[in-house]
Parts: sequence; C-alpha cells; structure tokens
Amino acid sequence: MNTIGRSPGAASGTLARQLLEWAPILLGLCVLYVPTLVGLFTGPWAQDDQYHGPIVLGISLWLLHRNWQAMEAAAEGRKGNPFGWVLVVFGLFLYAIGRSQGIGVFESGSVIWLLAGLIVLLRGWAALKAQWFALFFMLFMVPLPPQVVDVVTMPMKMAVSYAAENILYAVGYPIGRNGVVLQIGQYMLLVADACAGLQTLLTLEALGLLYLNLVRRDSLFRNVTLAVLIVPISFTANVIRVIALSLITYHFGNEAGQGFLHGFAGMVLFLSALVLIIAFDSFLQFVEGLRRRPPPPPSSGVLA
Repeated sequence: MNTIGRSPGAASGTLARQLLEWAPILLGLCVLYVPTLVGLFTGPWAQDDQYHGPIVLGISLWLLHRNWQAMEAAAEGRKGNPFGWVLVVFGLFLYAIGRSQGIGVFESGSVIWLLAGLIVLLRGWAALKAQWFALFFMLFMVPLPPQVVDVVTMPMKMAVSYAAENILYAVGYPIGRNGVVLQIGQYMLLVADACAGLQTLLTLEALGLLYLNLVRRDSLFRNVTLAVLIVPISFTANVIRVIALSLITYHFGNEAGQGFLHGFAGMVLFLSALVLIIAFDSFLQFVEGLRRRPPPPPSSGVLA
C-alpha cells in the first residue's frame, strides 16, 4: 500500500530551504531593530506604564511561529505579490524617519509594515491573512507619544478614582478625593498613569483580544460582544486594582502599598480582567444557548 504524504527527508529539505530563504531577512531585521530594542528596553519599556511591551513582543513572536505552518500551507502553489515592495518601502521610510528624528512610534511601528510587506512579497496575500493577528497584536507594543497619552489618561484616571472612592465610601471606609488624589485614613494616594492610564487600558485590551484569538469561538455574536465588553472590563479591572492598593495602604501602611504589594496589585489587575473576560464569555455562551434552544413542541390535549 502506498502512503501519500511527505517523507521526513522531504520535510527536512523544505525546512532547510525555508531557513536559507529567511535567514538573510532575519539578519537584516536584527541589524535594523536590535538598536531599537535596546532603546525600548532602556527607555519606554523601563517605565511602569509600559512594562507590557516586552510581553507583547514575546507573544507576537510566538504567534508568528504558531501560525508559520498555516502561512506556508496557505502560500503553497502561489507566488509572491510584487505589491509587497510598497509595504516594504513604506516600512523602511517610517524606520528612517523615526530613527533619525527620534520618533519612537514610527521607528518601532515600522517593523509591522516591513514584516507584512516581506510576507506579501515572498508568499502572497493568503500568507499575510494567516499572520494578520500576530502583526496586529504588535501594535500594542508600540509606545504612544506622551502628548496622546496625557490627553486621554487624565479623564480615565478621574473616572477610576471617582469609582474607587464611591465604592470604598459605600462600604464604610474613611476616604475622600481631590481630583486623582485619594485620601484614605491618614494616607494619600495618587492614581498614577500606571494604575489607570491609557497604556494599562491598551494592555488589557490586548489581553482580551489574545483570549478571543486563542479560544477561537465560531459565534460572531460572542466574538463581537466580548470585544466590545473588553473596554468596560478593563475599566472595572483598573478600579479593582486601585481599591486593592488603597486597602493595602490603609491596613498595612504606605510602605506596603508602595513596595512589594504594589506589584501584587498589578497582578490583581490582570487576574481580575482575565476572570471577568472568562465570566462574560461563559455568560454569553449561556445566552447563546438559550437563543438556539428550539421552542417546545405544542402540547396536544384530548377533549373528553
């Protein structure tokens, strides 16, 4: 009996050809972006409100690797598209402007356009479709301009501090608020960007979208509804974090709140967001089950 399929030798030969094809490209990307990564690790990613950057980068690379075979399968028998040169040139233009002028959003964001262009150029549009989420996810690692962050962050911090104040006051804690400064007992806490800023919201948004991509629900209703709910879920998780940090400071002192337990409050943020996402997903599954349940058959009665 003949077995149809690739032999181990053919598979290893295919892998070797792929390595030879992509090795010069990977080397070129390393030459371009290793200095960029050094600047990110010593600059924006070293700040409390940008610590998610390396995590997003690692997950993006894992997603690219995870989808690699699907990309190769989608590109099998197809040729690359020369339109990829447009994306490559645009990515290199962004990199040159960002690197020379110190515009971080251009320099780090250019890698997304460059990778997309290379995939289209070498494998075609079908291959890009297989890798679209990994490239889209990279957007969350790009540090935003401080001017944008400052404008959007202040209303968010005001809303989070207002909600935390009212919840703690409702359960009997001596708390007051002046803008984004909370005073609980004899302690004063500033709701900082790392606690309720735009970058934190984007990080939780990335967490929700990654969850949607990994679970791969077939229901459009659940996917769209959960994607919309990620924003209020992120806000709620921020409120939970500020409440946790306020309670830690009130019961254990300012040093505990600003020291090791401050990092624990960050874990509370992500764990609470993940629990809320899973809970809402389960609730949507229940609602969808009710919608799909067939109506009961009409009752038939016998007249005496």
